[in-house]
Amino acid sequence: GLNCLQHVITCRSFLLQVSLKFPANRLRPFPLRPKHASPLSLAVRTLAMTHDSHSTEELEHMTVKLLPALSDNYMYLIVDKATKEAAVVDPVNPEEVVSTVKSENVKLTTVLTTHHHWDHANGNEKLASMVPGLTVCGNDDRIGAMNKRVKHNEQFKLGNLVVNALETPCHTSGHICYYVHSQDLKTKAVFTGDTLFVGGCGRFFEGTPEQMYHALCEVLASLPEDTQVYCGHEYTVNNLLYAQHVEPGSQAVQEKLAWAKALREKNLPTIPSTISQELSFNPFMRVNVASVQHHAGATDAISTMRFLREEKNSFKPKM
Repeated sequence: GLNCLQHVITCRSFLLQVSLKFPANRLRPFPLRPKHASPLSLAVRTLAMTHDSHSTEELEHMTVKLLPALSDNYMYLIVDKATKEAAVVDPVNPEEVVSTVKSENVKLTTVLTTHHHWDHANGNEKLASMVPGLTVCGNDDRIGAMNKRVKHNEQFKLGNLVVNALETPCHTSGHICYYVHSQDLKTKAVFTGDTLFVGGCGRFFEGTPEQMYHALCEVLASLPEDTQVYCGHEYTVNNLLYAQHVEPGSQAVQEKLAWAKALREKNLPTIPSTISQELSFNPFMRVNVASVQHHAGATDAISTMRFLREEKNSFKPKM
């Protein structure tokens, strides 16, 4: 009893410090339950240990460094190999970003913000103060420190790399995915925030099944199939358990789930995926497939998308 009381006092003390440092009108909503999150849940998630160590993907023209944050988020440092110019995706932990930039000896010029939720955009202001002159990209007035508003299919350069902004509203109304590629298209990656996860998709907080269908099955599915997918959270195992529920006979799901479980047992990331892989096992990108529609009791993609999201919202996997 005494230990519990001491724990509550410590948490309340921490929350008081947070409330003094960050006035209420500056706090970002908690993304998983933005209307109902308690301050204590925010504090606990903020204090949670990161879930993995750094890992690095070396592509032909680009390096992508995975920077785990909070309990299950990923930030990404993208480096153009030719110029050493770098961008960071969703830098919720700015101190970690600055430390990595220094250790990698690269020049950070750009922030790519996928959406305004607290666990993706809350580090923007501090990072902008730590690294003067940053270009902070986004598509939502709720994004802190944003000084470059990007539109659908707008292109800009990161060193010799090309960044293409893709509007994917649904999880939030201003959500952007960033398709980053070399000019010869030999190197391709898309940073999908909370729109597309490995084996799943984000909740429809500010959008509709029609919008998520457009985002997943028309915008992202139209990218080259070997495009690497870097998402905002480590949700892979739970997502694939739901995919197995939808298509229990799918060998692609079973193989990916076994692979993901083995990695997570070693605390290793299951990122990246590819567009081709997602089309083979992600039920939300397979809403035109007969077996998925059969599970949903539907005969069209939009009704299937609606059913899957509503079912997944309350799905409790059997581990």
